[in-house]
Amino acid sequence: MRFISLRNRGLVSAAFAAVALSAWAALRADEVAEEPARPAAGLGATGKAGTSASPRGAPAAQLVRCANLIYANGKTSKCFSSEFLAQLAVETNVATHPKFDAVPLESPELYNFPFAVMTGEDGFTLSDAQRVSLRNYLENGGFVLASAGCSSGAWAASFRQEMATVFPDVQLVPLDLAHPIFHTVYDIDRLDCKKSNGQAHLEGLEIDGKIVLVFSSDGLNDTGKAGGNCCCCGGNEILNSRQVNVNLLAYTLTH
Repeated sequence: MRFISLRNRGLVSAAFAAVALSAWAALRADEVAEEPARPAAGLGATGKAGTSASPRGAPAAQLVRCANLIYANGKTSKCFSSEFLAQLAVETNVATHPKFDAVPLESPELYNFPFAVMTGEDGFTLSDAQRVSLRNYLENGGFVLASAGCSSGAWAASFRQEMATVFPDVQLVPLDLAHPIFHTVYDIDRLDCKKSNGQAHLEGLEIDGKIVLVFSSDGLNDTGKAGGNCCCCGGNEILNSRQVNVNLLAYTLTH
């Protein structure tokens, strides 16, 4: 188990601050324990992912929760796998809620969540209120994982256009595999895709020296755990998406 300390990144929600402080206090109590070896790069499911995502039986109010954004005209994801939330709880001593909360992008409730998933298929357009909310969320400590559902080119194009509108002076940039974001819980040195032979890459948005958004045009959905009729059979998703998403959430909580 890897021990992670939490720092409040300035997210303006008092509710999230209380969760972060409670988690930090619990983690500090365990820091006298010797830290075991880091899991190997590209480690698959441990077989324990079905266990409780709250390793200490933490009250629900103290669990780290993640948002599944509702945006544009009701667009959201019904297929993005939340398995990485339970995986983080297994691999570290961070207590997480194993499922997403559906949250409108323009809602003040968004500030109760340090981490949000934005994904879907086909083109879209954000409202002005949603654009303002997205910018404020990212500038005040929030983190967004943006993933083109089933590698949707139309969704990726719309997302890039919206990012250029919301942040006209900040560009998405490719993230080198040496970046700390790839080495928080797992050491990730490859991003193989489901169909293509070449390596995928992630793009990031940096504000004040921190990555606050990561975007994948290939897709970061752990499709094998998406459930239901969510095979994304036509997509080219990154194969080790679950481990990447574990790292992204751990980065959010520690930077």
